[in-house]
Amino acid sequence: MPVRRVLFLGDVCAEPGRFAVKAALSGLRETCRPDFVIVNAENAAAGYGITPRLAEELFAAGADCLTTGDHAFDRKEAWEYFPVQSRLLRPANLPSRAPGRGCAVYERDGWMVGVVNLQGRVFMKPLDCPFQRAEQLVAEMRTQTRAIIVDFHAEATAEKQAMGWFLDGGVSAVLGTHTHVQTADEQVLPQGSAYITDVGMCGSFDSVLGMRKEEALSRVLDSLPVRLHPAKTDLRVNGVLVTIDTETGRAESIERITRRVEVDIS
Repeated sequence: MPVRRVLFLGDVCAEPGRFAVKAALSGLRETCRPDFVIVNAENAAAGYGITPRLAEELFAAGADCLTTGDHAFDRKEAWEYFPVQSRLLRPANLPSRAPGRGCAVYERDGWMVGVVNLQGRVFMKPLDCPFQRAEQLVAEMRTQTRAIIVDFHAEATAEKQAMGWFLDGGVSAVLGTHTHVQTADEQVLPQGSAYITDVGMCGSFDSVLGMRKEEALSRVLDSLPVRLHPAKTDLRVNGVLVTIDTETGRAESIERITRRVEVDIS
């Protein structure tokens, strides 16, 4: 039974996250032997958004596709980049006038893999229904491939679990992003879709979600609008490795990935 492997890395948080990904990816390629690498990069630019230069930096490091989320358009210089870079996705349930695309099918050594980027609505900005959009896009993409990976960038655990059950059997994996905390509920659902509520974060773990603890604490203790800056110590990458049957598109397995990275960026 021929299989292919997809490595998905969680939200890259600022410069420390980029350093961690660049330091870890070559080793992960050797040990995990992925056929396709997806990285969520919506926090790559100082924790908020993505720029063309930083996207190209992650592609050069080994990412085949970059997904995003609610911070996709925080950096104005990316607005014209999204439409011309087919390997950079934004949530598909954004308004149709938004720059760029929310899904794509990519070819790697004769294997076709689809990627869909969606954003949740619970505790987040109001957008089109991600479930209806997912149903439409998956039906269209399955005419090209049965190997489809969904990045569901959402806040609420219940909404993410609901999406997993909704798409079970129709896609290879539903992988949650956004919360920056890797969950321990990875599984292959009954109809063959791999699922995890959140794949986690790439960046500093001596932090609050990648940002300096002192500033984050000042926000909650003093109610001051303190500007957050990326923390720079205890760098790690979080992600998952999904093994997919190329004939059926069903997931054979999903494995959580956590790697510490020894790199000095002080």
